[in-house]
Amino acid sequence: MQTGRTSPPGGRDGAGPVAAVALSASSVQAGAAFGATLFPLIGPFGVTGMRQIVSAVALLAVARPPLLRLGIRRLLPAVLLGVVLVAMNFSLYSAVQRIGLGLGVTVEFLGPLGVALVGARASGPRAVAARIGCGALALAGVVLITDPLNGARVDVVGLAFGAAAALLWAAYILLNQRAGALPGVTGTAVAGLTGTVLTLPVLVLLLLAVPEEALPRVLLVGAVTGVLSSALPYSIDLIVLRRMPRSLFGMLQSLHPVAAAVFGVLVLHQLLVPVQLAGIAAVCLANVLAVVVARRAR
Repeated sequence: MQTGRTSPPGGRDGAGPVAAVALSASSVQAGAAFGATLFPLIGPFGVTGMRQIVSAVALLAVARPPLLRLGIRRLLPAVLLGVVLVAMNFSLYSAVQRIGLGLGVTVEFLGPLGVALVGARASGPRAVAARIGCGALALAGVVLITDPLNGARVDVVGLAFGAAAALLWAAYILLNQRAGALPGVTGTAVAGLTGTVLTLPVLVLLLLAVPEEALPRVLLVGAVTGVLSSALPYSIDLIVLRRMPRSLFGMLQSLHPVAAAVFGVLVLHQLLVPVQLAGIAAVCLANVLAVVVARRAR
């Protein structure tokens, strides 16, 4: 079943949400690139904690959710969303630390691709074959980003973190729709508060270990990371998912690997070889084809 608006993405009603998703993807990956510069000082978990606390402060100030009036039952999806966000961000940053931003995000992107494939709900031999073809294309893309032609060493742990982030991203999409039932950006604010409670104790210990001369930079870059990677894009996603089908939202996430590759070069100077760029393109194309197949089936 589709939810939200069903206007074509290129139409008058669809242009705004599509542009919003593009802005969200660019913001997430720019923030992730800046956050990755803090790995030597506070590690992936520290950057995750910085994202969460900045997001929570910003969103709670805007939303001011009436938590007691809403009740735990209505808030539960948002609380679970906060747990998923912490695990997803930590997994992604751990992957980025090992295999780079562009490649880490591409592997993580298999999550929304899976949502698009499962959400197709198509039956029949041709539909099944199309799904298998999309999955095979995505798998081929992941193989290409490991650059097997040059005999590059495969960081299995990095790929495993990316795969974990992919599963958690799929859960994020599903839970975000549930949390979207709350008014305004209350769902995102509660998720940020939950993430802060989970990460703050460890974050304080990590910050205490940072050299005094580096602490202002850590706090500034951490604040920028939190706004770009959490507060702004998650609020956009929460609102957009009310206006477009989940499968279309999953297709537009194809922008994330591309944006990650761009900001990986601009901020982190992580250059990719042509074979790896082809792998990123293959994963993105698999996602677009999955949504096309789903729409034809409907």
